[in-house]
Amino acid sequence: MTAFALALVLLSAVAHASWNLIAKRASGGPTFNWLFDCLSVLVCLPLAIAQVIFQPSGVGLVEWTFVIGSGVLHLAYFLLLGQGYRWGDLSLVYPLARGLGPMLATIGAITLLGERPTPLALFGAALIGIGVFVLAGDPRRLHSSGASRSVVFALLTGVVIAGYTLWDKQAVSAVQMPPILYFYLFTVVRAMLLTPLALQRWPSVKEDWRMRRQHALGIAVLSPISYILVLYALAISPVSYVAPAREIGILLGAFMGARWLSESDVPRRMVARFRRARVPA
Repeated sequence: MTAFALALVLLSAVAHASWNLIAKRASGGPTFNWLFDCLSVLVCLPLAIAQVIFQPSGVGLVEWTFVIGSGVLHLAYFLLLGQGYRWGDLSLVYPLARGLGPMLATIGAITLLGERPTPLALFGAALIGIGVFVLAGDPRRLHSSGASRSVVFALLTGVVIAGYTLWDKQAVSAVQMPPILYFYLFTVVRAMLLTPLALQRWPSVKEDWRMRRQHALGIAVLSPISYILVLYALAISPVSYVAPAREIGILLGAFMGARWLSESDVPRRMVARFRRARVPA
């Protein structure tokens, strides 16, 4: 993994933890997802136009297959993550989802994509897997205040993270779709998939706009920054290096949950994350 790719991933981690903090504060439903998806489309439109003008790229059947598939996977990701935040703490849901995702993505990259990471990278991925169980905390605690339900949503989110990471790696590496254009198109698909529901629940959309428009705009700016940087890193580096390296965001998420959301049981989770973060990807 090059220093440039690592820098992209670290910058992405800051943006990613930040928009997850905003998402937790908003605790919105599907109509809120539609709102920030539409705003993301508007925010990224100038970048997509510049991409088409200065670096034209054909979009055929194969490319559209990846775009639509990614739109479905990312929609599932946002909906599952949103449900997790509605039921549980940022400092619990975020690390569980972000911890399981790269572990499964690394396994998939080795078995499906033929990647051969170094023993040190494998050791780091294994520690992430162990940390997933440590981060869950006292099993008795999971039965209170909807915590067990939030864990289920977090783990399902982790599975989807692994799926879209492997899928998107092929899109920007094997198919060589430009990351900006790829992100823009699958975000459009994601918004289109939610449009019928948004129209059906239009009063909820108006309520989300009235109460949460600043949250929606924050996610619409930070989420594209976060994932476009990751797509560029995936285009030049193996999944088995990029996915674990993204997990520096777990430390940031734990700090944000403790500092700005006053969440409980954070010190023990911080220690577990710090131990895992010391192992380089």
